[in-house]
Amino acid sequence: MKVKDADILIVPGYTNSGPDHWQSRWQSRLSTARRVEQAEWSKPVREDWTAKVADAVNEAERPVVVIAHSLGVPSVVQAIPRFRNRVAGAFFVAPPDVANPDIRPRHLMTFGPYPRDPLPFPSITIASRNDPYCTFEVAEDIASAWGSLFIDAGEAGHLNAESGHGPWPEGSMTFAQFMTRL
Repeated sequence: MKVKDADILIVPGYTNSGPDHWQSRWQSRLSTARRVEQAEWSKPVREDWTAKVADAVNEAERPVVVIAHSLGVPSVVQAIPRFRNRVAGAFFVAPPDVANPDIRPRHLMTFGPYPRDPLPFPSITIASRNDPYCTFEVAEDIASAWGSLFIDAGEAGHLNAESGHGPWPEGSMTFAQFMTRL
């Protein structure tokens, strides 16, 4: 699948993705990409966030490819029952452990637990070995339950601008390969 043949939905996590974040950079380069905007980026409410994701998917005119980071991942997964349009695939990066009471901010837990059923579309899940919001083992287990191709990003932090992943060329290449397989 080519980018021009899909509606690319950028789904950021908690506090949104700033201008240096790889999601913002990709959005500016991908011609059919648009961001799923949330009313409250710093006070996420599961019902509101999942409704915005479902609305964006259901308003799409082409097959949807989701690019979700952090809290955007459970927002997408929890919204799946509401999807009426076809999702061709999902590119998940740094899913947080929404079942861990020690993870802060604590309201991340309101987005869990993750459904463990296989996803109804192809997906890739990329996780870091030292992500402060999710252990590598939990991310690997979630991806396995979903039937998602799991990619080990090494010791890469939360895979955001703060961890040095502004441009993130490796992610861009992986996404391009994923698109060719859809």
